[in-house]
Amino acid sequence: MIARTLDGLLPLLSSSEVDVIVVCNGCTDRTADVARRYAGVTVLETPIGSKPGAMNLGDGATKRWPRLYLDADIHVEASAVEAVFRELSRPDAPLASRPSSIVDTRAASFPVRSYYRARARIPEQGTRLWGAGLYAVSKEGHLRFAGFPEVTADDSWFDGLFAEGEKTIVKTVPARVQAPRTTAALLQILSRHRRGYVELATTDPGSQGRGRALLGTIRGVPSALDALCYSALAAAARLQSRKMVGNGTQQWEKDSSTRSPEAASPSTLPERASRPAHRTAAAR
Repeated sequence: MIARTLDGLLPLLSSSEVDVIVVCNGCTDRTADVARRYAGVTVLETPIGSKPGAMNLGDGATKRWPRLYLDADIHVEASAVEAVFRELSRPDAPLASRPSSIVDTRAASFPVRSYYRARARIPEQGTRLWGAGLYAVSKEGHLRFAGFPEVTADDSWFDGLFAEGEKTIVKTVPARVQAPRTTAALLQILSRHRRGYVELATTDPGSQGRGRALLGTIRGVPSALDALCYSALAAAARLQSRKMVGNGTQQWEKDSSTRSPEAASPSTLPERASRPAHRTAAAR
């Protein structure tokens, strides 16, 4: 997966104004070897499988601003990264941002596609930096925290640092998030997200009024089936997450269903955010 991610960032690798840092946190595969083949990439390795720890290592390896924190299985174009950096560098800029994003469900099972169809119909509430597998911060925004804490839902924690007027989503070529291919894999991801909210002693940032909003999207049998699938998976994730609370970031429920050769190839994108252990930090 790391090759696909770095291929999207190729125009940045030759830039003297951008540092691209791949942090391999507890990797037992060839991620570091593959990343080192790319000229212009700094590869750091740690035996500790902590995602926040990996981001802190990446932070310590650069002095450039702004910074983008990117899950290593997210395909994003260099132009989208540059657009976010420009947004965070302009006068009176927001403190945090991310590019547009979509979920690619074409290779997913019917229940997974149904879940994401229902989710896509629910109106967005405010600017949501979480859930897309990448987010960026300016130097001023980074003053809000000394480092990433050991929490599972790092994106929700990060999003909560900034008021509505301090963050933005830049309209770009969308970053592509590969949906889990199986229902079991999706349930793992949803359970991890739910566990993250419990650890933060908060609720899902978009959960308020979501049930009522979901009911309002039903316009017939197909959309009703989507809503039913969404509700069932959300309820199952809530139950399963209770068994995971207290496991910390050392346990990372990742989606193994998309770790295949065909999934690693960029493709044309449908319209309309999951995530794994390796992180890529890009800083300007």
